Amino acid sequence: MTNRESRYVRVARLAHALTNQVLPRYSHRKSPHHFTLPQLASCVLMMFYLNLSYRDMEEWLLASASVCKTLNLPRIPDHSTLQRTFAKLQMLDWHQLKERLLEQFDLNEEIVAVDSTGFALSQASTYFQSRTGRTLSEFIKSGYAVGTQSQFVLGWRMGDKHTCDVKLLPSLRRQANRYGKHEHGRPVWLLLGDKGFDGTTLRDGDLIPPIRRGGHLRSAERQGRAELVATARLDGVYGQRWKCETVNSVIKRKFGDTVRSRSKQLQKREPAIKGLVYNLHV
Repeated sequence: MTNRESRYVRVARLAHALTNQVLPRYSHRKSPHHFTLPQLASCVLMMFYLNLSYRDMEEWLLASASVCKTLNLPRIPDHSTLQRTFAKLQMLDWHQLKERLLEQFDLNEEIVAVDSTGFALSQASTYFQSRTGRTLSEFIKSGYAVGTQSQFVLGWRMGDKHTCDVKLLPSLRRQANRYGKHEHGRPVWLLLGDKGFDGTTLRDGDLIPPIRRGGHLRSAERQGRAELVATARLDGVYGQRWKCETVNSVIKRKFGDTVRSRSKQLQKREPAIKGLVYNLHV
């Protein structure tokens, strides 16, 4: 029998080490102190990694002695404890966990790709929805910025079905800039995206195809950007954008393409956690 270590144990160890570096030991000095906050946050990360519900995660921990030993759990946390932990942790906490993880790799990305995707609010299958004639009318939109060299998720930004991609771009650019290549203090990395990000927030050198309104490009700036994108296609640079779409596909296939939370605030946190557990997985 081999001594091969389970990938669940490896991810649990990474999650526990990461949460111990960022989160306080306890959420409040008068909390019961049955578990530390990093232990519970690691369980929440594993729950999203396994794409399980709170009750299923409790049962999974009961059957996973190796993971419980890795997390130093004195006993199995109740499903309601996991739910309260997820609700307690703010979006800022998940941002800090993401940044602390990426700091370990000294990233210097020359190309960053951005793309958006949607997470359904219903747990019903596609087959059931098609038979009932229902359409995907409500969803959470998530934009991800991905380094094409490391294929890490460098940034995320959430919205609803009415949020256009243009509104997601400034936040994605700001988060990715921290990990992009700089020369003499100036950013020299390229931003790739589809025409959905075409808007007034673009900067010189952004490789985003302009939308041809009325079938024509009237301004010289838009014509020049179209020529840059065409040249980048021929050189194979613009093709790097597909790596972001690949990351979106991996996140949705492995960690689920739906969100389980009821409140809007918690619904927008779930895609961020999926991006974080993707980085742990990579």
